[in-house]
This record gives sequence, structure tokens and C-alpha cells, in this order.
Amino acid sequence: MMDKIYNRDVLRLAAQIGATEPLLNPDATTSVRSPLCGSTIEVSLKVSGGRITKFGQSIQACALGQASASIVAENVIGKNRRQILEGRKMVNRMLEGNGEAPRGDWSAFNALIPARDAKPRHGAILMPFDAVISCLEKVSVK
Repeated sequence: MMDKIYNRDVLRLAAQIGATEPLLNPDATTSVRSPLCGSTIEVSLKVSGGRITKFGQSIQACALGQASASIVAENVIGKNRRQILEGRKMVNRMLEGNGEAPRGDWSAFNALIPARDAKPRHGAILMPFDAVISCLEKVSVK
């Protein structure tokens, strides 16, 4: 089962993770920890007009969490809170087996479909979305 979950596509995504430098003077920073597996991520954002203009992250997670963070980093610039929430919803449905594979900007999450059976890892996969959403909520409160 582990070979299926940690497949070549997941490992490739994890290896090419981007935006791993923290931002100087971010509008918001948030740390999130997945309680089941202990994965952690710290995300920092710059936001203008409700859209993400700069993104930085530091992550310590399994390959699934790293692959997810890689996909989020690749697609987050220019997105607003609603678009990030929609992406998270698509990925969560995919993981729960209740929805089709994500499409559009989030289609790379198809590589993580085998993780449906690894429920303890779902939190690590959703963690980058949760951190970005938390940052956006902090910015909207300011």
C-alpha cells in the first residue's frame, strides 16, 4: 500500500517544492500542525485587493504533505480566499472519496488520489490550504 501512496508523481512533487523562503514583512504568518502525523507548516503571505501577491512557506512533513505544499505554492499567487476554499473543498472531497479528482489549477492533486486510504495523512495534505486560509483570515481582520 505504501508504494502506491508514495508513488513517483508524489515524490516528484515533493522534491520540487517551491517558495521555501520566508517572506520579509508579510501581511500575515500562520503555523499549522497536523495532530495525527505531526507535520508542520508555516506560511507567510502578502495580499493586495484580497488576492495573494507573495507566498512563502517552511514545511516539515511526509512526502504527501510536501507534495501538497508544492502544488499549493505553484498555484496560490493571484488567488483570493474563496478560490483557496474551493480548492481545499475539492481536495477534501477527493480524499474522502466523495468527489471527482480536482480540476483546473488544482488538478496536480490527482497524484494524491491513492492517499484516500491513508486517512491519518489527510491532515498533512490539507495543511497547506488551512495555513493559507488562516493567513487570509488574519489579513481580512486587519
